[in-house]
Amino acid sequence: MLVPTGGLALDTSYSSLKASDLGTVRAAIRAGAYQSHTAGLGAGYLQANLAIMPEAFALDFMRYCQRNPKPCPLVGVSDTGNPLMFTLGRDIDIRTDVPAYNIYRDGRLSGAQADITDLWTDDLVAFALGCSFTFERALEEAGVPVWHIQNNTTVPMFRSNIDTVPAGPFSGKMVVSMRAIPETRVDEVTGISARYPQAHGAPVHVGDPAGLGIEDIARPEWGDPAPVGAGEVPVFWACGVTPQVAIEAARLPLCITHKPGHMLIADVPEDAETTIIAQ
Repeated sequence: MLVPTGGLALDTSYSSLKASDLGTVRAAIRAGAYQSHTAGLGAGYLQANLAIMPEAFALDFMRYCQRNPKPCPLVGVSDTGNPLMFTLGRDIDIRTDVPAYNIYRDGRLSGAQADITDLWTDDLVAFALGCSFTFERALEEAGVPVWHIQNNTTVPMFRSNIDTVPAGPFSGKMVVSMRAIPETRVDEVTGISARYPQAHGAPVHVGDPAGLGIEDIARPEWGDPAPVGAGEVPVFWACGVTPQVAIEAARLPLCITHKPGHMLIADVPEDAETTIIAQ
């Protein structure tokens, strides 16, 4: 798709944006011209999951993230009513800069949209949580294949049998993402991802999905199926979709999240050592 941006025609196809700088990617997302997954986009920068909720629930949610740092690594928190996430970038508007948002009402997914300007109110607080997409560039640079990037799909995600630590109304099982890794490189991949604690760090499980209570690896609850080939092993990381499970349990009157796989891309370098947690 071509859209005019600053007097120029911008190609918003995935293949074009994958080779583009972050400013171009964000412009395409903000314009509503790109509404798909962000795996492989904004190379070199931190990607983040999103949860937006009324201030009345924000402190309990922050406690939930603090108690569950593996699936919920907190990297940004907005001021109440301010949609500009200025600790994550000079020009990030949380209402427009995510490709697709999920809208939850009373704990139920009621729909999805590409812009939430019409839903924004002065009592909302936005939370950004690190995403495993962030370390995938390092895997690719090491020559480790990342199937969903190579095939333009969304990483498969599953509910696990791992309990999270409750806080207020928030509770539930951990969600995990899966990547098939060559058996001979699992230790190397573990070491690479461990360097990114803001992006869930090292895996939580390697091998048999049944160990996580996953009955059928070919049927993810979010994202797209991905094959596990000969000589490969499924490797599972904690996932930032975990808060969406907790939000379902909490039954908030309104909560807005990213659509799984459709992340906020911050201006923070992916290898930043300090987590930014407040504005």
